[in-house]
Amino acid sequence: MVSAVTGLLLALATASIHAQDMEAPDSNAAVTAQGDTPTKATAEDVKERINHLKEPLYNPFVERYLLDQVKDLRTEIQSTRAELIEKVVDKELTVADKTMSYATDTVTYFFYLIAGATSILVVIGWNSIRDMRNQLASVAEKRVNELVVEYEKRLKFIEEQLQQKSDIINRNQEEIERTNEVHSLWLKASQETSQQNKITVYDQILDLRPDDVEALSYKADAVLELNEPLWAISLCLRALKLAPENGHPHYQLACAYAEIGRWEDAIKSLASAIEISEAYRDDASVDPSFARLKDFEQFKQLISPEEIEEVAPTTPPT
Repeated sequence: MVSAVTGLLLALATASIHAQDMEAPDSNAAVTAQGDTPTKATAEDVKERINHLKEPLYNPFVERYLLDQVKDLRTEIQSTRAELIEKVVDKELTVADKTMSYATDTVTYFFYLIAGATSILVVIGWNSIRDMRNQLASVAEKRVNELVVEYEKRLKFIEEQLQQKSDIINRNQEEIERTNEVHSLWLKASQETSQQNKITVYDQILDLRPDDVEALSYKADAVLELNEPLWAISLCLRALKLAPENGHPHYQLACAYAEIGRWEDAIKSLASAIEISEAYRDDASVDPSFARLKDFEQFKQLISPEEIEEVAPTTPPT
């Protein structure tokens, strides 16, 4: 289900990018004028354009559409679960019916064989009819017991398989419900104007998903707005343990270090964030957290490397 929702988001992103391309006919016309044939955007092109979007990719209408799609997927899963249970039960009944038929036929043929053998033995005079009956009853009972044990094992295996599939369906259902709730909380956080209220919403998200790196990063951003840089550092370090390749915690950690005057650590964290995504370069150039670092040569080199020919060693601002 998660992969299906991801595919849906990617499809919407592609559609939005195509719409932006249609709003910029000049660049497309230039390509056509040179005789090149337009090609469809690949998955890498879509991801690259998403990273360079200047406006939000989706709006409440798109979000409502996504929620409807998730609801439809959940309904389809419930229908599939009912169909699966019905088919498995029918299969189990068919197996049981065949089992009983096989057992009945086996016992019948076995007694036919016993009757024939008994007749022969009586004629020859090896044993009396009573002794033969007792022996044959013992053998028949033993064989029937073996058949019952064998089919009980098979039925138990089928039951275990059904239980496993039922558990998988239940886990998927719970994950869908949790995803819907987390999505609603993200919408609520985006509409909050108070940083304290945002922190409360992020805590609710972390209660549902303790390892949500984005929730930890955005909570660190809100904490910085409340002038709590040490708290923000703790949140960022926790997020980086979960996802060291995520640029957002690196950037927020750089802001927090800059707020408390740890310039070298701030430059190091900012460099890590820019290495992951060039978009953080522009964010750092206007972020008030780095206001006291604007005259620092290493900071200038990170923000505008093309404007610096030679980097002279400098000391951090005091």
